[in-house]
Formats: sequence, structure tokens, C-alpha cells
Amino acid sequence: MKTPLLTILAAALLSACSLAPTYQRPAAPVAAAFPDNAPAAGAAAAPTADGKAAVDTGWRDFFADERLRQLIASALDNNRDLRTAALRIEEARAAYNITRADRLPNLNGTLSGTRARTAASQGPGGISGVGERYDVGISSAFELDFFGRVRSLSEAALASYLATDEARRAAQISLVAEVAKAYFTERAYAEQLALAQSTYEARRRTYDLTRQRMDVGASSLLDLRLNETLMETARAQALATARQRAQAENALTLLVGAPPAQAASGAMADDRQIDAMSAVPAGLPSDLLTRRPDIRAAEQRLRAANANIGAARAAFFPRISLTAALGSSSPEFSGLFDSGTKTWSFMPQLTVPIFDAGRNRANLNLAEVRKNIAVADYERTIQVAFREVADALAARSYLADQVAAQRAIQEAQAERLRLLQLRFENGVASTLDVLDAQRELFDAQQQLVQARLLRTTSAIDLYRALGGGLQ
Repeated sequence: MKTPLLTILAAALLSACSLAPTYQRPAAPVAAAFPDNAPAAGAAAAPTADGKAAVDTGWRDFFADERLRQLIASALDNNRDLRTAALRIEEARAAYNITRADRLPNLNGTLSGTRARTAASQGPGGISGVGERYDVGISSAFELDFFGRVRSLSEAALASYLATDEARRAAQISLVAEVAKAYFTERAYAEQLALAQSTYEARRRTYDLTRQRMDVGASSLLDLRLNETLMETARAQALATARQRAQAENALTLLVGAPPAQAASGAMADDRQIDAMSAVPAGLPSDLLTRRPDIRAAEQRLRAANANIGAARAAFFPRISLTAALGSSSPEFSGLFDSGTKTWSFMPQLTVPIFDAGRNRANLNLAEVRKNIAVADYERTIQVAFREVADALAARSYLADQVAAQRAIQEAQAERLRLLQLRFENGVASTLDVLDAQRELFDAQQQLVQARLLRTTSAIDLYRALGGGLQ
């Protein structure tokens, strides 16, 4: 009586063959190394890394601003998109556990009782009566996976689970980068707002002085209106920048997932910090991209599609199922375990596909097409990642010199304003010349802030593109 159950358990230990194609990683459709973007003529060479490169650096080591570190830590705890990605992992793990359970026999304990009345026409001696029957036992069912159908489904579920886990890692990297970029954007607006407010205050004082000079006949109404125009322009600029800063704070709050614990503070990254964030070794090989979670997720999806082909192929072959039961049956509940009440059953079943109106063939074609889609998606993911790194490297090669050039413009405009003010005090330059120099200096200051912000965000993009930000 134990033979059927032992047969099923032995069959469960047999390794099934697999009809899935042998997996081969597609060749990366990109160059072997990233392009070496030389700086523009007259530019300084880009810095090289001393020690660990950005790809090997965790976000706590990469960002020196303590306030930013606190915001990133809070975002990793509270961001709803990242929380959803984590729940997707639990969902995929549960689906994998369900599929994996099909590879082992299931055992079920049963206890049932039946009480039924028999009609006189069917009862012994033509007499009706009420009969009782009680059954207790253990049953098991198992599919002999000779052609790897269940195994292939299990492998596909495992690959889908791993892809979901990699997707969460990719979401974390993106979140770290987006929080950092939002933080520095808000800090840039704060710096621009301070410039706009100081410029407005300076122009307001100049306007008041011009109005006093006009009252005593030392200035004209034209000069007064010109100063008023510049003052209101600075005021409008300050208000617009204040609005942009408030919106940047709202964007940062959304990414963090909770209101900031303290008021915004800190400053934009200086040149030394940006140099450190941008430093990566020259001649980076493109196979570094395989460390990116989004690429690993795409490859796991490809593995799942490859395994599903094995399951679709196995559907063309016979399916063998074994069902067995061992128990006891008695007309009285108290006699269930008496001598002579033991029962057992063993039911092997062979199912051979004969006619399915092309269903199995269509399922196989569908699995093969989905694999081809997964291959294209994998290759596309690599190409996008390669471009992101190449773009960030190109930006690194030129933005440092752009910032230096913009700083030189600001310094030249400041010196021009100083000289014009001296000429104005000596009666050589006009008020219009001084006001024009003030306006151009303000524009140069604002553009320098934007150039520094662009260089900072470009360094963060390079860090993210190389797969940094997980630790």
C-alpha cells in the first residue's frame, strides 16, 4: 500500500530534461569603450579619478553635503514609487514560490463522512434504508515532468522575480540621482533669488537717489523712468525666481515622500566638489554597463522568455500524472482504524495531445516572438545606457571650461561696471552706460549659477549612468 506514495516521491527526485533553448547572452550592440571626448581648444584636461571610481562609490560617500544625505535617506524610506517597487518584489517572489511548489508532490489529509438514504428499489431485498460511511486518509498528486514543462515555468518565474528585484535597484539609483538634482536645483534658485533681491535693493536705492536728484534739478525725468524700469525689472525677476524656488521645493518634497524635517539650507556644490563627483578613470570599458540594474533586469526578462519557450515546446509531448491515496474506510466513525478497513488507490494518467486547433503551435510562436522582443529590449537598454554614459562624459569634457568662461565673463562685467562708475563720478560716462553695465553683470551672474548647476547635474547623471548609488 505504501508503494504508490513511494513511487510518486521517487519520481519527484528525478531530474527532468528541458526543451528550452540553451541561453546565450546577446552581444552588446555598442562599441568596446566609451568615446574619448577631448576638451575644446585651450581647455584643461578633465580630471581623472584617484581611488574608487564613481561606479564603485555608494551615495553616502559620493555626496559630501550632509543635508542632501539626510534627504536621500528619507526618500529611500518614504518615496511611494520606491515603496511600490519593493512591493512588486514581494509579488514576484510569491508568484515564484507558487510555481516552484508545482515541482514537488502535494500531500493532502482528508476526513469525510456520508449519510444517505437508499431507495427501496435499489436497497437489498427491496427494502429502503439509511447507510453511513466514513473515510480518512492521505492523498497525493504529481506530474512527472519528463519534458521539463513545470521546470521551465519555474525557471521563468524565478527570472521574473530576479528582474523585479533588479528593477527596484534601478529605481533606487534613479531616486538617489533625482533627489540630488532636485536639491541642487533648489539651491541654485536660492542663490539666484539672493542675487535678484540684492540687485533689486541696489536699484531701488539708485532710483531713490535719482528721484532726489531730479527734485533739485540735477537729473532728468528720463533718467528717473529708466531707473524705475530697471528697478521693477529686478523686482519681477526676484518674484519669478522666488516662484521657481518654491516649485523646486515642492518637487523635492514629492521625491522625498515627506515634508523636510528642517528648512532648506546648504549651498550649491563648489568647483572642487564637482571635480570630485565628475572624476572617473579615462578609457572606461563599455562592459561596465552590465553592472547597471536596468540592464540586468532586461537580461532576466530575456531568460524568462527563453524558459517559456521550453514550457511551450513541452506542451506537444504527453503529460503523465500520478494520483495516489492511502487511508481507511468504515461504516462507523469509531471503526475507522479497525483491522480490515485500510484502503488505497493508485491512478496514473497519460494525456496525449491529439487535436487542439493549433493552440500549442500558437503558444510556441507566441513564446518565440516574446523572446525576440526581449532580445530587442535588452539590446535597446544597453544602447540607451551607453548613450547616457557617453553624453555625461561629453558634458564633463566641456562644462568645466564653460563654467570657467562664464566666470571670466562675470569678472569682466564686474570690472567694466567698476570702471564705468569711476568715469560716471568724473562726468565722463553717462547714467545709461552704468545702468547697462549693471544689467549685463546681473545677467552674467545668473548665467554662471545656471552653468554651475548644469555641471553639477551632469556629474550626477554620470554617476547614475555608471550604476552608482546603491550602497
